Amino acid sequence: MAKMKQQRGKAAAQEKKQSAPAIDNRRARYEYHILESLEAGLVLTGTEVKSIRAGGVSLNEAYARFRDGEAWLLSMHIPPYKQGSFSNEEPNRPRKLLMRKEQIAHLQSRVAEKGLTIVPLRLYFTRGKAKVEIGLARGKKMWDKREDVARRDVQREIAREIRR
Repeated sequence: MAKMKQQRGKAAAQEKKQSAPAIDNRRARYEYHILESLEAGLVLTGTEVKSIRAGGVSLNEAYARFRDGEAWLLSMHIPPYKQGSFSNEEPNRPRKLLMRKEQIAHLQSRVAEKGLTIVPLRLYFTRGKAKVEIGLARGKKMWDKREDVARRDVQREIAREIRR
């Protein structure tokens, strides 16, 4: 009997604990060919974390740069937390990415190649920690984008026919 109560208590606690949904950067997959991807932590303040959980974060124009052997995520817009007051940070401030030195060195050497950049692909929470999936990317040409749209339309038509 006690075991059943314990299991019900765990289930109720998990239902209460609603994790924030992942925020995808769909534009990055449209604009770039993603060559590699990896997970990195983010250094955030308390009100930024609350604001991310509330939603409204924009990754569309964000990108990563290297400065003094550290990786920084720039132009990621986190709106000010509504209940926060003086503790709110600037919405577009640079945020430090937490990665191993080897990963930073590898990405830094790859970005030195012409035409490669680092863009955030997803922002999500894992065990209460904010993580960002970053990708090493190469820009697509206009014909690549048109080709992707045409391929997506064909897949959509095939799926419709299968459903019928």
